[in-house]
Amino acid sequence: MRKIVDYRKILGVDKNAELQELKTVYRSLMKNWHPDKFSESTESKLEAEEKSKVIIEAYHFLVSIAPETRMQTLDDYNLTTSSVGIADFEHQGQVLTVKFGDGNEYEYFDVPRAVYIKLVNADSPGRFARRHIYNNYVYRSTSKRVATA
Repeated sequence: MRKIVDYRKILGVDKNAELQELKTVYRSLMKNWHPDKFSESTESKLEAEEKSKVIIEAYHFLVSIAPETRMQTLDDYNLTTSSVGIADFEHQGQVLTVKFGDGNEYEYFDVPRAVYIKLVNADSPGRFARRHIYNNYVYRSTSKRVATA
Protein backbone atom coordinates (compact mmCIF):
# COMPACT_ATOMS: atom_id res chain seq x y z
CA MET A 1 0.00 0.00 0.00
CA ARG A 2 2.95 2.30 0.62
CA LYS A 3 3.80 2.20 -3.08
CA ILE A 4 0.29 3.31 -3.98
CA VAL A 5 0.38 6.20 -1.48
CA ASP A 6 3.81 7.32 -2.73
CA TYR A 7 2.70 7.29 -6.36
CA ARG A 8 -0.42 9.30 -5.52
CA LYS A 9 1.79 11.88 -3.77
CA ILE A 10 4.09 12.11 -6.79
CA LEU A 11 1.16 12.90 -9.07
CA GLY A 12 -0.66 14.94 -6.42
CA VAL A 13 -3.94 13.02 -6.66
CA ASP A 14 -6.17 11.40 -4.06
CA LYS A 15 -7.44 7.85 -3.93
CA ASN A 16 -10.63 8.77 -5.79
CA ALA A 17 -8.82 10.09 -8.88
CA GLU A 18 -10.35 8.82 -12.11
CA LEU A 19 -8.48 7.93 -15.29
CA GLN A 20 -9.18 11.29 -16.94
CA GLU A 21 -7.79 13.17 -13.94
CA LEU A 22 -4.70 10.95 -13.87
CA LYS A 23 -4.14 11.60 -17.56
CA THR A 24 -4.51 15.37 -17.18
CA VAL A 25 -2.17 15.55 -14.19
CA TYR A 26 0.36 13.29 -15.92
CA ARG A 27 0.43 15.43 -19.07
CA SER A 28 0.81 18.59 -17.05
CA LEU A 29 3.70 17.19 -15.00
CA MET A 30 5.42 15.85 -18.12
CA LYS A 31 5.19 19.28 -19.76
CA ASN A 32 6.95 20.77 -16.74
CA TRP A 33 9.57 18.04 -16.36
CA HIS A 34 10.31 17.03 -19.94
CA PRO A 35 14.11 16.74 -20.28
CA ASP A 36 14.16 18.74 -23.53
CA LYS A 37 13.12 21.83 -21.55
CA PHE A 38 16.33 21.60 -19.51
CA SER A 39 19.02 21.89 -22.15
CA GLU A 40 20.96 24.69 -20.39
CA SER A 41 22.88 22.31 -18.11
CA THR A 42 23.60 18.62 -18.03
CA GLU A 43 22.83 18.42 -14.33
CA SER A 44 19.33 19.88 -14.66
CA LYS A 45 18.65 17.71 -17.71
CA LEU A 46 19.62 14.57 -15.76
CA GLU A 47 17.40 15.64 -12.87
CA ALA A 48 14.49 16.17 -15.27
CA GLU A 49 15.10 12.73 -16.84
CA GLU A 50 14.95 11.06 -13.41
CA LYS A 51 11.87 13.02 -12.37
CA SER A 52 10.08 12.21 -15.65
CA LYS A 53 10.87 8.49 -15.23
CA VAL A 54 9.32 8.55 -11.75
CA ILE A 55 6.25 10.40 -13.07
CA ILE A 56 5.81 7.90 -15.91
CA GLU A 57 6.17 4.93 -13.53
CA ALA A 58 3.66 6.43 -11.07
CA TYR A 59 1.17 7.17 -13.85
CA HIS A 60 1.32 3.69 -15.38
CA PHE A 61 1.03 2.05 -11.99
CA LEU A 62 -1.98 4.11 -10.89
CA VAL A 63 -3.70 3.54 -14.24
CA SER A 64 -3.18 -0.21 -13.84
CA ILE A 65 -4.98 -0.28 -10.46
CA ALA A 66 -7.69 2.25 -11.32
CA PRO A 67 -11.26 0.94 -10.94
CA GLU A 68 -12.00 1.81 -14.60
CA THR A 69 -9.07 -0.28 -15.78
CA ARG A 70 -10.04 -3.21 -13.59
CA MET A 71 -13.65 -3.03 -14.78
CA GLN A 72 -12.49 -3.30 -18.40
CA THR A 73 -10.73 -6.59 -17.67
CA LEU A 74 -13.07 -7.93 -14.99
CA ASP A 75 -14.48 -10.76 -17.14
CA ASP A 76 -10.99 -12.08 -17.97
CA TYR A 77 -9.92 -11.69 -14.35
CA ASN A 78 -12.97 -13.59 -13.07
CA LEU A 79 -12.45 -16.34 -15.66
CA THR A 80 -8.81 -16.77 -14.65
CA THR A 81 -9.37 -16.66 -10.89
CA SER A 82 -12.38 -18.98 -10.95
CA SER A 83 -11.30 -21.64 -13.45
CA VAL A 84 -7.50 -21.64 -13.82
CA GLY A 85 -5.16 -23.16 -11.27
CA ILE A 86 -2.36 -21.32 -9.52
CA ALA A 87 1.00 -22.17 -11.06
CA ASP A 88 3.12 -20.27 -8.53
CA PHE A 89 2.96 -17.48 -5.96
CA GLU A 90 5.33 -15.39 -3.87
CA HIS A 91 5.05 -12.75 -1.18
CA GLN A 92 7.44 -9.85 -0.92
CA GLY A 93 6.91 -6.72 1.16
CA GLN A 94 3.11 -7.11 1.43
CA VAL A 95 2.79 -7.70 -2.32
CA LEU A 96 1.51 -11.14 -3.25
CA THR A 97 2.26 -12.18 -6.84
CA VAL A 98 0.14 -15.02 -8.19
CA LYS A 99 0.99 -16.76 -11.47
CA PHE A 100 -1.76 -18.77 -13.10
CA GLY A 101 -1.62 -21.76 -15.42
CA ASP A 102 -2.91 -19.72 -18.36
CA GLY A 103 0.06 -17.32 -18.22
CA ASN A 104 -1.71 -14.49 -16.41
CA GLU A 105 -0.01 -12.93 -13.43
CA TYR A 106 -1.53 -10.60 -10.84
CA GLU A 107 -0.09 -8.58 -7.97
CA TYR A 108 -2.19 -8.12 -4.83
CA PHE A 109 -1.26 -5.20 -2.59
CA ASP A 110 -1.21 -4.85 1.19
CA VAL A 111 -1.52 -8.62 1.78
CA PRO A 112 -0.38 -9.37 5.35
CA ARG A 113 2.26 -12.02 5.88
CA ALA A 114 -0.22 -13.99 8.01
CA VAL A 115 -2.57 -14.33 5.02
CA TYR A 116 0.36 -15.48 2.85
CA ILE A 117 1.31 -18.11 5.45
CA LYS A 118 -2.28 -19.37 5.49
CA LEU A 119 -2.16 -19.57 1.68
CA VAL A 120 1.05 -21.61 1.82
CA ASN A 121 -0.43 -23.99 4.41
CA ALA A 122 -3.87 -24.30 2.81
CA ASP A 123 -5.00 -27.72 1.56
CA SER A 124 -6.20 -25.99 -1.61
CA PRO A 125 -4.37 -22.70 -2.32
CA GLY A 126 -6.79 -21.93 -5.15
CA ARG A 127 -9.83 -22.28 -2.92
CA PHE A 128 -8.18 -20.25 -0.15
CA ALA A 129 -7.24 -17.49 -2.61
CA ARG A 130 -10.78 -17.37 -4.06
CA ARG A 131 -12.22 -16.95 -0.58
CA HIS A 132 -9.67 -14.66 1.05
CA ILE A 133 -7.53 -12.89 -1.55
CA TYR A 134 -8.93 -12.36 -5.05
CA ASN A 135 -11.76 -9.99 -4.16
CA ASN A 136 -10.33 -8.56 -0.94
CA TYR A 137 -7.18 -6.74 -2.08
CA VAL A 138 -6.29 -4.14 -4.68
CA TYR A 139 -4.74 -5.95 -7.62
CA ARG A 140 -3.24 -5.34 -11.02
CA SER A 141 -2.31 -7.51 -13.93
CA THR A 142 1.40 -7.75 -14.55
CA SER A 143 1.23 -9.91 -17.68
CA LYS A 144 -1.12 -10.77 -20.48
CA ARG A 145 -2.03 -14.15 -21.85
CA VAL A 146 -0.15 -14.99 -24.99
CA ALA A 147 -2.47 -16.04 -27.79
CA THR A 148 -1.49 -19.27 -29.48
CA ALA A 149 -2.28 -20.12 -33.07
